[in-house]
Amino acid sequence: MSTLPKGLPAYASDAVALASAPLPARRVRGLANVLVDHFCAQVRDRVLSPGDKLPTESELMRVHDVSRTVVREALSKLQAAGLVETRHGIGTFVLPPRAGGVFRLDPSELAASVDVLAVLELRISLETESAGLAAQRRTEEHLQAMRSALDDFARSMAEGGDAVTHDFRFHLQIAQATGNPYFADIMNHLGTTLIPRTRIAAIRNAPPEDAYLHRVNREHEEIFMAIARQDPESARAAMRIHLTNSRERLRLAQQAAKAG
Repeated sequence: MSTLPKGLPAYASDAVALASAPLPARRVRGLANVLVDHFCAQVRDRVLSPGDKLPTESELMRVHDVSRTVVREALSKLQAAGLVETRHGIGTFVLPPRAGGVFRLDPSELAASVDVLAVLELRISLETESAGLAAQRRTEEHLQAMRSALDDFARSMAEGGDAVTHDFRFHLQIAQATGNPYFADIMNHLGTTLIPRTRIAAIRNAPPEDAYLHRVNREHEEIFMAIARQDPESARAAMRIHLTNSRERLRLAQQAAKAG
């Protein structure tokens, strides 16, 4: 994975501007990374500004002649780096530059981070489908339980806590809302070790300006809203974005730690 230029905000704004700069065919680095580099260059050249709305996935696919998977992977990398923000039903927007960047791993935490990354990959498969089923089968009681967990998460965050227990509760309530007891059984078996910051001190100790928990909270709210309106595809997409963002944030931190 390529290293994103330090201090850049996010990526695309205008489909015409993007179309005028075709992507280089550096397949060896992966098309998603090429797309990320292209967007970062657009920021560097001031074609893109904070607050700009990106083209739709379909437009990006057409302009750059890539698949939806490539576009979504590029978006995930940019979101994980805090460069863009996706608001479901509205679009993806360029974020202003922020201090700090991704959390930093101590080299001693690299082994643990590899294990956490493996768990996140499992969760992407498991919880993406869980969210879709929950959107189809949830009851008002399930929604109330999810809302309670999110409210407690926000309250703990405001008081300076890490809100791990409430984070886990929210994901567990989604599993229970599927109506399939095996989803909840797996979540209960793994417990709060599912949450990366219980295993990685660098995440627990991330400075406030990193706004790590605020991003997690926004992503949770997107999942909740999709489940509340019984929109399975949006619920799956929101959950995938949330967990993929966590995976990519960790990968960026791993890369920085390995580089010394």
